[in-house]
Amino acid sequence: MEQRISLVTLGVSDLGRSTAFYERLGWRGQEVEETVFFQVGGLAMVLWRRDKVAEDAGIDDSGTGGFGGMTLAQNVRSRAEVDELMAVAAAAGAEVTTPARETFYGGYAGFFTDPDGHVWEIAWNPGFPLASDGTLTVPDFGAAD
Repeated sequence: MEQRISLVTLGVSDLGRSTAFYERLGWRGQEVEETVFFQVGGLAMVLWRRDKVAEDAGIDDSGTGGFGGMTLAQNVRSRAEVDELMAVAAAAGAEVTTPARETFYGGYAGFFTDPDGHVWEIAWNPGFPLASDGTLTVPDFGAAD
């Protein structure tokens, strides 16, 4: 199997509310058959009603809240950009769960949740430089300094 992710689907309780939230972040999506698609770099993020995602996947979703064990992250080019995007998210209605701060790996990051509790990290990591198109390439951790 190829090592690739093509789509990330977020199960949401209210499609209109979630779409409006991401639009307030400056994202632009396309709604097709009660599903909203956002082009995010080389992959797509999809908003779809949580119950429909569970049904499609054959999973019994009890609808319990809490941390789902996954975060989405957007790496940026500077500490200032982290602060800027965290402020945009807060103004859009995100709950800031960890304000931007220095990290253990020498970077700078903050966390927020969207209206359905999906956890986002906005991070600047000097060890993960971004290409001009925003592409992140995992460094070779075994390479000699």
